[in-house]
Amino acid sequence: MTTKSLITGGAGFIGSHLAKCLLDEGHEVTVLDNLFTGTKANIYPLLDNPRFTFMLHDVTQPFWGQFDEIYNLACPASPIHYQRNPVETIKTSFLGMMNVLELALKTKARVFHTSTSEIYGDPNIHPQPESYWGNVNTIGTRSCYDEGKRAAETLCSDYVREYGLDVRMIRIFNTYGPHMHPQDGRVISNFIMQALHNRDITLYGDGSQTRSFQYVDDLIRAIRLFMRLPLEKVRAFFAGKGMSMPVINVGNPGEYTIRQLAEETLRQIPESASKMVFEPLPKDDPKRRKPDITLASELLGWSPAIPLREGLAKTIDYFRSV
Repeated sequence: MTTKSLITGGAGFIGSHLAKCLLDEGHEVTVLDNLFTGTKANIYPLLDNPRFTFMLHDVTQPFWGQFDEIYNLACPASPIHYQRNPVETIKTSFLGMMNVLELALKTKARVFHTSTSEIYGDPNIHPQPESYWGNVNTIGTRSCYDEGKRAAETLCSDYVREYGLDVRMIRIFNTYGPHMHPQDGRVISNFIMQALHNRDITLYGDGSQTRSFQYVDDLIRAIRLFMRLPLEKVRAFFAGKGMSMPVINVGNPGEYTIRQLAEETLRQIPESASKMVFEPLPKDDPKRRKPDITLASELLGWSPAIPLREGLAKTIDYFRSV
């Protein structure tokens, strides 16, 4: 029998890749999106597939459908977008998550929630394991997203404890690739667009802060591996780790400074006349970010396969075409 899958936020960067993957596997796929940051252009190639449905809807408002599995990806994920409407951002994280969980409770659907490395804040532990509670600012300009995602994890956990719902969560570390919005404010898209248009490449601080960059195909592979596992295996694994909730980090542990990223971007766009310039570091910007992916490796047999140089080349090719 064909699996019926719902993706909230499915017209966004990651959601559109997941939708294509599920269609390729033979699923019936419904994408729900209000197009606040997603775009129909990301799903144009899917619209003619008879197993694909697009639903223009805001996840903060209740919705209905009979699905076997629900992937919750609805939330602006870049500072320039989530700070543009912070109240809507935290509503999307919390009310959207509640609407997904309520629907899953009624229809006995399996839920997959995409959380974020931002729940760790500006970490005091490096790399960050899932057991780390984070170093966060609850009243900063980034808090609408960071705290919204933390609240969504709490809500998922309470539905698991109270109702026995099958919910799996991942904390996504910096992910990049085709379908990123050119003006989303993320560092890779910023650097590529600046270099392609011969604008100065803007680094904050001295460029020594680090990030771990994961190509989108590696993320999608991890999502599908996690979602396919039987519930009994998932529960037994996390119980054996002394963890009450099924949550794992998914990211590339290769650590690069922002300056190294800028230099590699310029190396791959040799015609660019861009120069690096330095500006003050934004408030609450994490200085180091790197995932501990031990749990993902043990549970899924997963590790990222696409190095930054290769993934960056594919992403540059995409941005040259948009």
